[in-house]
Amino acid sequence: MGRDIRGETTMNNSLFNLVLRWAFLAMGVALAAKIVPGIHCADGATLLVVVVLLSLFNAFLKPLLVLFTLPLVILSAGFGLWLINAFLLWATSRMVEGFYVEGLWAALLGSMIISLTNMAFSTLVGPNKVKVRRAPPPSAPPPPRPTPPPGKGDVIDV
Repeated sequence: MGRDIRGETTMNNSLFNLVLRWAFLAMGVALAAKIVPGIHCADGATLLVVVVLLSLFNAFLKPLLVLFTLPLVILSAGFGLWLINAFLLWATSRMVEGFYVEGLWAALLGSMIISLTNMAFSTLVGPNKVKVRRAPPPSAPPPPRPTPPPGKGDVIDV
């Protein structure tokens, strides 16, 4: 896990964090498939495809869905997010052969289990932090003092 001279996190740590997030997501999906009767995952390769597709959905589609359903999310005190997660899990099952989510209740329970494993990950690793530093603008040297013409400079009387 690399750090640069200033101690800032480098790309190696970010890549490791992404792989770790995917591993926890895979554990959540596998756990949901084991516990929830209406969720089935055929094998490890299918699980990998589900994790990648679900990650893409969470990165690109979920923010749009949250934006469009913001009043529902706010009025339901977050219950709308659970519905969005269940919808994304169900949509993933419709796109991946070998991964099945049979109905609304299975999707809701599965998304709850996946959310709990992701919450455990965030508790163990900490939130995904991005540090932004704003460097001060380069300071220009002060303008040179104009030189007075000869004989018109400062006079010191003693």
